[in-house]
Amino acid sequence: MPVLPNGIPMPRTPMSPQPTAPIGLGAAFLRAILYILLIAALLQGIYFEALYLPARRSFAELGFTELCQSAILAISAVLLCTPPARRELPTVSLLMFALLVASLIREQDYYLDKYVFDGAWQLLVTLVLLPCLSFVLWQRQRFTTEFKTYSNSFSFGLFAAGFLVTYVFSRLYGRSEMWMAILEDHYQRTFKEAAEEITELLGYSLILIAVIELVLLTRHWQQARPKA
Repeated sequence: MPVLPNGIPMPRTPMSPQPTAPIGLGAAFLRAILYILLIAALLQGIYFEALYLPARRSFAELGFTELCQSAILAISAVLLCTPPARRELPTVSLLMFALLVASLIREQDYYLDKYVFDGAWQLLVTLVLLPCLSFVLWQRQRFTTEFKTYSNSFSFGLFAAGFLVTYVFSRLYGRSEMWMAILEDHYQRTFKEAAEEITELLGYSLILIAVIELVLLTRHWQQARPKA
């Protein structure tokens, strides 16, 4: 803990740099097992979707993969609203929350365009992102401080990986032109949809794990802070 010139420990505030939170071997092993089981369960569900669901539903809005994407995004957003995350990393968690809620809305584009009005999801995403981004920009000094601390964590590495997989790799990997070039005369749109949606689900899963790790990390920070 930082100390004052007179040698007295300096109290740590939510804006102060937080201590590192090393993960014990046992805890790391347990988390790894749970995360492996999560990924395995998702992939088994995808297998059953391809095996048993009619082709018109596989990898579509009513399919297992799409529903899991929405569920994972919703769970991740709720976890970011927990007290440890909001207290220790308020602006970082808010920005992540806005991204996940916007993605959740984007996943419902079919229903919003069909049952509300065409372009409804774009409006809702704008209504979510603009206030959150404005607040983070207003608190940019605090955000910079929080980010410097968070960027050194295991959670941030997972989140960055999930972001790249979801919003970059899956979009490029799911291009119709690439799958047409690979499969040539055997091309079917199902291949392209499966590749994109499954990769996207993997990215969302990494983000969920990152959010879980963020909550555990901020909870550790709260417990480590001296009581007033």
